[in-house]
Amino acid sequence: MADPRIQPATTDDAAAIAAIYAHHVAHGTASYDTEPRSIAATEAMIADYIARGWPFLAARDADGALLGYAYASQFRPRAAYAWACEDSIYVAPAAQGRGVGRALLGALLVAAEASGFRTMVAVIGGAEPASVALHAACGFTHAGRLAGMGWKHGRWLDTVYMQRSLGDGMASAPA
Repeated sequence: MADPRIQPATTDDAAAIAAIYAHHVAHGTASYDTEPRSIAATEAMIADYIARGWPFLAARDADGALLGYAYASQFRPRAAYAWACEDSIYVAPAAQGRGVGRALLGALLVAAEASGFRTMVAVIGGAEPASVALHAACGFTHAGRLAGMGWKHGRWLDTVYMQRSLGDGMASAPA
């Protein structure tokens, strides 16, 4: 597979993004949602993130088909967290294991820094080994593990936290 084309997502991508997310909700543990998000809710989320200046990216193949998506949102809603973001990355089942997640995360790191974030946090539901490995390969360090944080697919799930500085990180005050 050729390298995916990474570009900003638009609300026109909502149906394809919702379909990828629905698969992960139904079959995976990365998301602790138990019901898929509607196309309308996905469209509203994309529009909201774009309006806030937060990166929302799409990975496409040479024919323009959506292979995956990634976004960064403020880690928590309180004002002092304005410089910390949480990443989310979802890859279409047929595109998994082909470098799409790595390409999305690499581009998301650049876009999040350009958006003014100073640190990125990965909150890895189900302690997914592939996600832990991807984030470690992209410079994230282990920040903690919370046991039994979610119940899905008939089992308790741990959540792993990983973190990476962006730009100056904590070396200086935010601008």
